[in-house]
Amino acid sequence: MPDLKQAELRRVIGVRGLAAAIFNITVGAGIFVLPANAAAQLGAAAPLAYLVCAVAMALVALCFAEAGSRVPQSGGPYAYVESAFGPYIGYLCGVLLWLGITIAMGAVAGVFADTLSQLIPRLGGLVWRLVVVVLLVGSLAIVNVRGAALGSRTSGITIFAKLVPLVAFVLIGLPHVTSANLAIPALPPSGKIAATGLLLMFAFFGMESALQVSGEVVTPQRTVPRAIGLGLCGVALLYISIQLVAQGVLGSALAAPENATAPLAAAAGQFAGAAGRRLILIGAIISTFGFMAASMLSTPRTLFALARDGFLPRPLATVHPGHHTPSVAIVVQAVVVCAIALTGTYVQLAIVSASAVLLVYLACTLAAAMLRRRDVRSDGEPFRMPAGGVVPWVAAGLIVWLMTQATAMAWLLTGGVVVLASLAYLGGRHPTRVALHRDG
Repeated sequence: MPDLKQAELRRVIGVRGLAAAIFNITVGAGIFVLPANAAAQLGAAAPLAYLVCAVAMALVALCFAEAGSRVPQSGGPYAYVESAFGPYIGYLCGVLLWLGITIAMGAVAGVFADTLSQLIPRLGGLVWRLVVVVLLVGSLAIVNVRGAALGSRTSGITIFAKLVPLVAFVLIGLPHVTSANLAIPALPPSGKIAATGLLLMFAFFGMESALQVSGEVVTPQRTVPRAIGLGLCGVALLYISIQLVAQGVLGSALAAPENATAPLAAAAGQFAGAAGRRLILIGAIISTFGFMAASMLSTPRTLFALARDGFLPRPLATVHPGHHTPSVAIVVQAVVVCAIALTGTYVQLAIVSASAVLLVYLACTLAAAMLRRRDVRSDGEPFRMPAGGVVPWVAAGLIVWLMTQATAMAWLLTGGVVVLASLAYLGGRHPTRVALHRDG
């Protein structure tokens, strides 16, 4: 897709529209599962980790907004980092984004299978889990090879389907909260908050996709920070409310192993019976399917672009002669996602995914500081974040603090991919642009 100059874009998106986009893209499959893990780590103090994530994401979003106004090109984070630090670092960010999204797809595919088994118990067990994951990923791969934009067609439906049960969960469950279940006996150590925050960041990713329309925002200097504030405050309020209701209804049982795969459904079953439990499970299934559909549409294009530019085997750049889609890249993506889904737990995969994406966010915060220092700009005056001399460094510090809790597996996998990507870079020709996309 060709880059568009600022003058060619119509500024029609206001505060409410951009805030709604940030909210809808961010709220995904993770919040249906993560409250149990947060409770297991921090108990009633779990909302503290959500607040840390919200603050970190707000600061990162401001960096994205300023960098995006200075580098209005396709590619999002890749373009910002490339402009600030050159093609090699930008290329590594592109690879890490692919890694993070692909691992997220594996984690969410596993959640889809686990949630479906909660709704239909006879689909439980390892064999059925394998069958469901393969059918889910394989069917989406076939659809996308045939050229149907299933992800975009289902986005509106999945947004409605995931928000209705979540809002209903909070509103109906609130009167059933027991205050004793929310008592915090003592503040947890900062290391435990950071470890929980690293896991919860998985549920906060995606807002950078909404901010890629900054060239079409009315008076971005005012609209962007207000929309970030509204959108992320809305996400944080919803997430914390969900955690408080689930914790207040179930108490310590929220962290029980039997509730690990569907904690909200377990809580809803306590105050709304079987119908409430089914509503949450159906919402989770539709939300996970929507994420998988959108990701299977966009993520293989990264493999295709990297192969086209000489960094991966050329067959990955094959275009289907009849459907004109990157068919080989889609099939390879599907195989990798299935393998990931069947070889790791949700928590393990979420931490690895979060670690990879946080490295990209770290590069973007530093890129924003560099672009401001060099006063890089396109046509017109760029958006300048409040306290722009400080925000990128505070954001970077928070990211580093969260990443100190990453597992050895996360570091080994991410480091291994960086080494392999570096070798591929040395052996390939430098690309002029790698098309990258991030879906909620």
